[in-house]
Amino acid sequence: MRILIAEDDAVLSDGLQRTLRQSSYAVECATTGDEADAKLSSQTYGLVILDLGLPRMDGLEVLRHLRARGSRTPVLILTARDRLEDRVAGLDMGADDYLVKPFQLAELEARVRALIRRGQGGTGSVIELGPLRYDMKGRRVFIRDEPVELSARELGVFEVLVLRIGRVVSKEDLVAHLVDEGDGINSGAIEVYVHRLRKKLEDAQVLIRTVRGLGYLLEKPRAS
Repeated sequence: MRILIAEDDAVLSDGLQRTLRQSSYAVECATTGDEADAKLSSQTYGLVILDLGLPRMDGLEVLRHLRARGSRTPVLILTARDRLEDRVAGLDMGADDYLVKPFQLAELEARVRALIRRGQGGTGSVIELGPLRYDMKGRRVFIRDEPVELSARELGVFEVLVLRIGRVVSKEDLVAHLVDEGDGINSGAIEVYVHRLRKKLEDAQVLIRTVRGLGYLLEKPRAS
């Protein structure tokens, strides 16, 4: 899952990056409004964390451009502006959530998880597929209540596939959700992660099917 942080406070941005990367999210950053706007117009993200007081383009203007392009990417406004008028303006412009600085990192992480689930159509915190269970809050996978040890990359691939179960996901889309800015991950690496997932999920009765020329599809286990 790839997140864009649009924040000009270097200390805060660095702290957010470390926290989110420790939770296995891929993170990119923008320090100005026009940089954030350019990234959002050319790339796809699972979530945007947006400061309103950005230089060279206000955060509300960035949000307005994003929604004008028809994007439904979840946006969490993170700002020191705490007036009711500011909250109303942000939400009316199309923000999905609004968090005022200072804040607790635990609360921010919880809101991030909730917005990502909402943006991908998830409603609960646990997905169950036969003997396979995925705890979205804890980001852990179980088979018959036994934990499955996945690397951060393997978990990232699994998460995208399970949240889009029954739909084909391209290698390019998987790369986009996993890659950190400057990483060298490519479609060949995705093939390796999928191969490892198949081995680790053999007892789960789910199938990661290759759709030639298109990508991968996670199928529900068949009823016995």
